[in-house]
Formats: sequence, structure tokens, C-alpha cells
Amino acid sequence: MIQIGPHKLPARAVLAPMAGITDLPFRRLCRQFGAGLTVSEMVISDTQLWHTRKSHLRLAHDDNTPRAVQIAGAEPAMMAEAARSCMEMGADIIDINMGCPAKKVCKRAAGSALLKEPELVEQILKAVIAAVDIPVTLKIRTGWSPDQRNGLAIAELAQDCGISSLAVHGRTRQCRYLGMAEYDTIAAIKQAISIPVFANGDITSAEQAKYVLDYTGADGVMIGRGAQGKPWLFREIASYLNTGILAPAATTAEVQAVMLSHLSALHHFYGEQNGLRIARKHCAWYLQEHDANTGFRSEFNRLESASAQLDAVHRYFEQHGQTLQDAAA
Repeated sequence: MIQIGPHKLPARAVLAPMAGITDLPFRRLCRQFGAGLTVSEMVISDTQLWHTRKSHLRLAHDDNTPRAVQIAGAEPAMMAEAARSCMEMGADIIDINMGCPAKKVCKRAAGSALLKEPELVEQILKAVIAAVDIPVTLKIRTGWSPDQRNGLAIAELAQDCGISSLAVHGRTRQCRYLGMAEYDTIAAIKQAISIPVFANGDITSAEQAKYVLDYTGADGVMIGRGAQGKPWLFREIASYLNTGILAPAATTAEVQAVMLSHLSALHHFYGEQNGLRIARKHCAWYLQEHDANTGFRSEFNRLESASAQLDAVHRYFEQHGQTLQDAAA
């Protein structure tokens, strides 16, 4: 069992924090399917900017514990204040983002850009850990570029500073999301440190999760894009790790029920207009393996009310449900 501070996680697969994706409705859904931990979308460290509706929604807490919030920034005192504020609002774990490769994050010397500056990394980690009395975790990449793969040195530094667990994405910042994730660096990190390590990158099936765990020796896996449109992946991973048997695939009826519930939750959480927009990308992910020729997604993206979106999903499964079920079998 993985332990982060006083918190014992119920499963070895956890949900990666993803901006614009791991909002409260999606985190709740992944917990329902067995994610051992879910982490909020990244919030910027400047608390003076938290008055926006976007920040309020990102800081919304799940009912489940532990509640983990990810913060990003490059100024130690500001990061410490952000961590303290999150703790006061009910966070049980603070996660520090040093893995995001996005240009708008890295150009502010935050996210994975920090991997180029170990001294600043140390200052941020020590400042945040000193500011709170809850566990602080860290997400990194294997390095800045394939020629500057310093993930091992950063991992050892993080453990020395008092970080409670470490998630490592198997690409460098320069690689962004291109090519294949490599797991050798993650394996070297796991051998070198004693805190829990989560392997991340290209884990889209239960078989791949087990392979990565066996190959790296990591304590757990962190699932990002693999869970988009497939939150039941956590259930499949738990079943395979616990029994060695693949769980049955989600039935067409289950996919339909999950989609409808998720879309309704998005409409409620964001309000109808913003919920419609967010629902479009999730609908595309749910049907990415099924809607090759029907043109449903183009139709869905033109709908202008919550009820129209839900009715369209009902009609889609009435018309194509049996075909999808036969294809899955």
C-alpha cells in the first residue's frame, strides 16, 4: 500500500493533474472507478489572481480525501504562500508542478523549465515544505532535454528536501508529448530514493500499467491522457494488478450511462454555456474509438443547450449501441 504522509492510498493507479481536464466532475468520476488519488488542475502561485471564476473552480475540493492541489510557479515565497492558502482551504496534500512542458508555463520559468535550475528547485521545495504541515509531493520529467536528463539528481534533491512522493513523466521537457516515453530513468530514480515513486507516460491499458510497474519498480502509476474518455481504466488496472485477470471491458450501456452522468455534471459545475464547451471535448474522447463514420461529433459540437447534448447522446446509442457492442465483443 502506498503511503503519502499519513494518507494510505487504496490503489496503485492515480490520476495525473491536467489543466482543463481534471476538474471536479472528472476527478469524482475517476475516484468512482478506483483511482487511488486525484490531483486538482494546476493553479498559479500568485494568490492575488485567485479571485477569478476559473481559479475558484480549479480550487474546488472533492468530497473524498486526501484532497490534493497542484500549484505552479517559480518564486519560492509566492509558492509557499500559495501552499499555505491551499492548506487553509482544506487541501490535504500540496503537489508542486515541475513537469508541465507548456510554453506559457515554461516561459515564466515554471513547470519543467525549473529542471534547468536545481538551486531554484531546492529553494522552492524547502520554502513550500516549511510553509505547511501537510505532505508535499512533486511532479517532474526526466530532464530538460535528452542531453540534459537530470531527473535522477532532481529526485535525490527532492527526497533530501522532504518531498513525500515523486511522480516522473518519462519524457524530457524538450520532448513535450512526442515520441515514446522512456522508463529507464524512472527505474534509476526508484532505485536511488526511498519515497514513493509514480511512473507516468503512455500508460493506456492495464497491461501497460503492469509492464511499467515491473520494469521500473515504481510504487504506482500516474494516468493522464489514458483516462480521457476511459475513466474505467482505473478499475481495469486494479483488477489486473490484483488478480492477473483483465476485467471485462465497459459495456455499451455503461459507456452511455457514464457519458450522460459526466456531461450532466459538467453542465451543473460550469453552468450551461461553459459546460457545453467542456462537454464537447469529453464527448469526443469517449467516442474516439467508435465514431469514425457517423459524423456525430460534428453534429454534437453545434448543439447549443444541455438538454440537446444529452438527447443527442441518447439517440446516438439508440442508433449505434448494438453495433458498438458487437464490435467490442
